[in-house]
Amino acid sequence: MEELRIEDNGRLGPIDSSRIPRFAGAATFARLPRLDQVESADVAIVGVPFDSGVSYRPGARFGANHVREASRLLRPYNPALDLSPFAEAQVADAGDVPVNPFNINAAIETIQQNALDLTEDGARLLTIGGDHTIALPLLRAAAERTGGPVALLHFDAHLDTWDTYFGAEYTHGTPFRRAVEEGILDTDALSHVGTRGPLYGKRDLEDDRRFGFGIVTSSDVYYQGVRETVAKLRDRIGDRPLYVSVDIDVLDPAHAPGTGTPEAGGITSRELLEILRGLRGLNLVGADVVEVSPAYDHAELTGVAASHVAYDLVSLMSELPKAANRTERGAAQRTTAGAQ
Repeated sequence: MEELRIEDNGRLGPIDSSRIPRFAGAATFARLPRLDQVESADVAIVGVPFDSGVSYRPGARFGANHVREASRLLRPYNPALDLSPFAEAQVADAGDVPVNPFNINAAIETIQQNALDLTEDGARLLTIGGDHTIALPLLRAAAERTGGPVALLHFDAHLDTWDTYFGAEYTHGTPFRRAVEEGILDTDALSHVGTRGPLYGKRDLEDDRRFGFGIVTSSDVYYQGVRETVAKLRDRIGDRPLYVSVDIDVLDPAHAPGTGTPEAGGITSRELLEILRGLRGLNLVGADVVEVSPAYDHAELTGVAASHVAYDLVSLMSELPKAANRTERGAAQRTTAGAQ
């Protein structure tokens, strides 16, 4: 079947849904072209089908394709941002990273290398998981590309700064502790948003503060509102290179039942989208949307929410210039830092 695509501003966009029904054809993200169908991408979207790091319900290995299917309903114009992201930048679906489901260390190495390969020419990367273990290698790649530690904005019901689980250092509950220990996060610009629920003990919060994280709980979002939340986050982040990691369980189970470790009392999909839109203009170098587990996703609520979160993140990235010399710039920055 011939792919009849929208072309706008010299960019190859999604399949034209006025000529080919939304339910027909291959399910790339937002029906965008594959990476091999364009000369290069300003924003690449990649799936990571991996859930060997989960501690409760599995299934996130099927999340990327579930989000792609839900994204068939997305359209080329984003009215909330008054922006046509697929005309502003060349966006393409890079397919899935071929991760080892039996060896977490090997999987982490593969994800990191693929992220480096996909961003070698300056493209910005949006990753759809997969469980939250994948954030660590993605952060490693982002820090290498930017030449130093990155700011982190982490949307999640949980802290994900625990030390080990059953003696394992690499799980979906430990990526940000490992990232702090490795020095790839800017500890002056770390924030959790949407956290809630019981913890193992008060020390969890004490450790988290020691690592440098600020916390905006789901209750804080409710009482303070989106605008105050955004103002605090922007003040903390400043102009630093920013990585955004979205665990879909940041949403209340009413909005996202299809996830591995749901917690009551979460923020709404509207609140999450409005907070993300409030980040417009910040130096967003990479992002992920993780922990979508289709087997528990009644009526595709989670897939729809996650697809819109990914769409708004792509929209934010589309306005930013492609960093064509990121590899050289990162090397130069590392050399300068080493001389100080």
